[in-house]
Amino acid sequence: QPSGRGSAAFSPAARPNAGVSLSESEVAEPPLAPLTIWGDEISDIRAVQAQYRKSKSPQFAPEITAASLGVEGDVDAQLQYFRDNASEIKSKMEDCAAVVFRGFDLMKSQEGFQAMYEALGMKVCLDPLHSVSARPTVDGKKGSPVYEAVNKESRKNFFIGMHNEFVGTRAPRAAAFVCFKAAETGGEFLVADGRAMFRDLNPDVVERLYERGIRYSVMELPFFGWIDGLPEPVQGPLMAGIKGLASAAINAKVDFNVDLRWGEGGAYTDEEEVKFLQARAPSQPPIVLHPVTGEPTWFCNVHSHSSKLRKDRESVYGAERFEDGASRINKSDMFFGDDGDISDEDLKNMDEVTMKNIKYVKMSEGDVVLLDNYKCMHGRNVFDGTRKHGVAWFEGWEGEEEMKADAMKAKKEVSLV
Repeated sequence: QPSGRGSAAFSPAARPNAGVSLSESEVAEPPLAPLTIWGDEISDIRAVQAQYRKSKSPQFAPEITAASLGVEGDVDAQLQYFRDNASEIKSKMEDCAAVVFRGFDLMKSQEGFQAMYEALGMKVCLDPLHSVSARPTVDGKKGSPVYEAVNKESRKNFFIGMHNEFVGTRAPRAAAFVCFKAAETGGEFLVADGRAMFRDLNPDVVERLYERGIRYSVMELPFFGWIDGLPEPVQGPLMAGIKGLASAAINAKVDFNVDLRWGEGGAYTDEEEVKFLQARAPSQPPIVLHPVTGEPTWFCNVHSHSSKLRKDRESVYGAERFEDGASRINKSDMFFGDDGDISDEDLKNMDEVTMKNIKYVKMSEGDVVLLDNYKCMHGRNVFDGTRKHGVAWFEGWEGEEEMKADAMKAKKEVSLV
């Protein structure tokens, strides 16, 4: 089988897959990512965590190999395996938060990858960043359902912190990450169980965060140092006008309300007096009840969004390399929902618990990680060489409502015991 190396490094291996064809649904543009399901409020988060700590820790991210199934090297048999075992695989994803598939030739091409998740009954949706930026697709075609998974050489020394995929009001229910070409060094795909995060965090930190909520700054416009050179009477009215125009432009672009505020310094500069305009998203809970199983799970992107944690990682991996204006604008940070600063001590606890629970998955060509976006956080290690990974987002899957009904029935039966 072609390896995808050399001149084909920037496109999935172009080889025939027996029994694999693209359907019309994969050519048409997928629907928007679904609205985020925040779920019911948890009345006593400390008590829920204490009770959860007494339960048995669930299995996380088990691996399934083509060799163990006896289908190694047989693309037809591999595709039939996914068709015949779709319900079992999706149940395993829900129970274990993620499933890792290794040694499958089927998924070495984009066509085969799409055939794999179609066989499972996964329902594709647009990238949640669709409304605010253009994440490139693997094959370069508009409307393609498979996106690049942060492969740029300019971002190779940037450790992508652990996060659930959501933007404002939208979050995919699930995702499948595929390797078309592995980096020569590093570049591991990272996963962490949100349930384990909830279990292991300091109870005081959990209670503080849940009671006050969290809020992200999602953008910084660092272009306004020149205002300080203007006469003071002019600065106030000018800043109000700029804020109004920027607010109208940003809120017209996204489907959630963004609050703009002036500041100095910013999350990613050592120049404390530089004026910037920061956009903050609405307050939200850091812990949610899972949409299907009802389990409490950590649903918080502090590890990727905190400016302090990101700057701390620069001392290990080197400073971020920003080679375009968009990269410099897309700066993030995290605060309490009431806009208060989160202490370094609390950030340290969240960082330590996150790193403790990370599983490094070194993927080879054709490997896929299927994950539940609410239970499983993901990230990416630094790398050297050429890396070509892709991702497809899902609004749900066939049989999801039945799973939800079964989970609710089981919960009622337990409560009656």
